[in-house]
Amino acid sequence: MKIEDNKGARLSRQRETILEELRKVTSHPTADEVYDMVRKILPRISLGTVYRNLDFLSNKGVVLRLGGAGTQKRFDGNPAAHPHLRCSSCGRVEDLEGPCALPELPVEQSMGYVRLRCDVEFVGVCPTCAGMNF
Repeated sequence: MKIEDNKGARLSRQRETILEELRKVTSHPTADEVYDMVRKILPRISLGTVYRNLDFLSNKGVVLRLGGAGTQKRFDGNPAAHPHLRCSSCGRVEDLEGPCALPELPVEQSMGYVRLRCDVEFVGVCPTCAGMNF
């Protein structure tokens, strides 16, 4: 999928590489982890460039930026609305498998907001942190 910037120009090689690497994983990496992944392909890329491009891609709706206030931001290469599980101990994020109905805000209650989305995140302690072997 080709994405264009605000001026209609094709994405830079850096943005394309970041997007490709993010779509290869389901681990919901942090910006630092994306940086480590992308540096294997573009060794001269800076951490600041990765942060700016992740911000651009998430603002365009091409990737999801996950995490609320006080949590480390993680990124998901799947921009479709879907729920997540987050470990409150280690910060690990996983896609919730199986059907889960996402709530919808009735138009009359949207108060004029546009481009509404619903981010559902369940928080608990993962099996590893809980010391369980599943």
